[in-house]
Amino acid sequence: MTEHLDTPPLEQPKVTDDRLLDGRVRLLQPAKGYRAGMDAALLAAAVDARPGERVLEAGCGAGAVLFQAASRSPEARFTGVERDLEALALAERNIGLNEAEGRVQVRAGDVGRGFAAHGFLEPGEPPFDVAIANPPFFDDPNALRAPHPSRRAAWIADTGLDAWTRFLLKAVREGGRIVVIHRADRLADLLALLGATAGSFQIRAIHPFADAPAKRVLVQAVKTGKAPLRILPPLVLHTRGDAGKHTPEAEAILRGEAGLGWM
Repeated sequence: MTEHLDTPPLEQPKVTDDRLLDGRVRLLQPAKGYRAGMDAALLAAAVDARPGERVLEAGCGAGAVLFQAASRSPEARFTGVERDLEALALAERNIGLNEAEGRVQVRAGDVGRGFAAHGFLEPGEPPFDVAIANPPFFDDPNALRAPHPSRRAAWIADTGLDAWTRFLLKAVREGGRIVVIHRADRLADLLALLGATAGSFQIRAIHPFADAPAKRVLVQAVKTGKAPLRILPPLVLHTRGDAGKHTPEAEAILRGEAGLGWM
């Protein structure tokens, strides 16, 4: 007779150790909740920071965008702002894992309080050259089925999209660039909110399939920019009839072999 012993279930890890950009970026991130995905990869590929520029990311989480963008632009400097202290602690650990000390820093901060309230700039220090964000996609918690508590902050903006755009606009110098990825159906709102003090818009639609409507948009604006709006060629992520395989263009972005530059 075989005796069956009760064994406790294996404890699930709270953090995973993942690789991005074909292994060039190491990312500790929560096992549950918001995790790095295509949106983070696309935003990082669209930053296009120049040597010596200073880039700020609002709502950096554990650093999925921050470290991919820093890997793509090794001669630029990056600052991440995050209000979730657990995510911030992971981002701080990821600085060391990616040997990014001196080029990447993370700071505690709440977008809803505004940029000026945090004192991110030293006296006499100019604003940032670039400000980027992947804002929460919903302003109203009643607009969707309630997400898991660990994902709520990433999905629902307590202070609304206008607070995020105000934060980004205050963070950059005149002539500085703002880059945002968001839901395609919020494009008009993004243009209206940023358009108060920014212009020279460039828009790239992101389609899940070539014959499907865009689900995301990447928008770049220039503070005080005056150039005409430009609609750039779209990016298609998947091919039909091949189990949703990534298109060559999307695969090259995920591997870090290509970017999403602006004109």
